Amino acid sequence: MLSRLLKEHHAKQNERKELQGETRVKKVSCCVFNSRVAQAYVNQRKLDHEVKTLQVQASQFSKQTAQWISMVEGFNQALKEIGDVENWARSIEMDMRTIATALEYVHKGPLTSASS
Repeated sequence: MLSRLLKEHHAKQNERKELQGETRVKKVSCCVFNSRVAQAYVNQRKLDHEVKTLQVQASQFSKQTAQWISMVEGFNQALKEIGDVENWARSIEMDMRTIATALEYVHKGPLTSASS
């Protein structure tokens, strides 16, 4: 009878140890899971911060690009105007040469040009 009680006692202790082991495993796995969840939350916050930073930088870059485009368009317009002025100057120069040639012709007369 004593040996039977001893065996039962050992069996109950083994059961309790197994239950405690399972409980420990559950607690440890719960802690590991919570740790992973906490790390995922921290990573998500970092990503959110990075996204906001990138959005601000993209907005600034967009504004700066718009300014550059505006400057280039202004420069292009100025070049066109310079080209127009240059073309106008050539046209005036050709007209002046034509007038100068006509005046020389009138001043010298047709006889002097034929004898040269």
